[in-house]
Amino acid sequence: MPRWGYSVKLRDESEVAKAVLRNVPVHPKIMAEVARAINGMRVDEARRYLRAVIEKREAVPFRRAHGKQAHRRGLADKWGWPVGRYPVKAARYMLKLLDNVEANAANKNLDVERLKIIHVAAHKGITLKRWMPRAWGRATPRNRVHSHIEIMVREV
Repeated sequence: MPRWGYSVKLRDESEVAKAVLRNVPVHPKIMAEVARAINGMRVDEARRYLRAVIEKREAVPFRRAHGKQAHRRGLADKWGWPVGRYPVKAARYMLKLLDNVEANAANKNLDVERLKIIHVAAHKGITLKRWMPRAWGRATPRNRVHSHIEIMVREV
């Protein structure tokens, strides 16, 4: 069996709440871009931003995986980077993770209104390997890559 842990070790975890989602069916590159966008935000601000991404009113800047991606209006003014996308599926899973970490913080008697994201990361999960039959007896691999997402919030 695998051993699960967080990529960040903290000395004092009394005022920190953590949550994790395993095997999310979204590519880790996309999850890493969404995680980079919400890192350092307050939880309510991040929730508002992710809802705007789902409604395609605000884009997420894609800094690493941005080959042949379109520029989006207003993205360079806010983030200093013009290239972005609207990762709706990734934003939905990130909202679910924010709900989980908020419930964990309420369970630890932290003030839910004053939570700030101090760490969020996306890691590579399992890869489901499949084969798609092609012409002339050939086959093409169809891999489904999954992600693990972790988040930590602190009361400020």
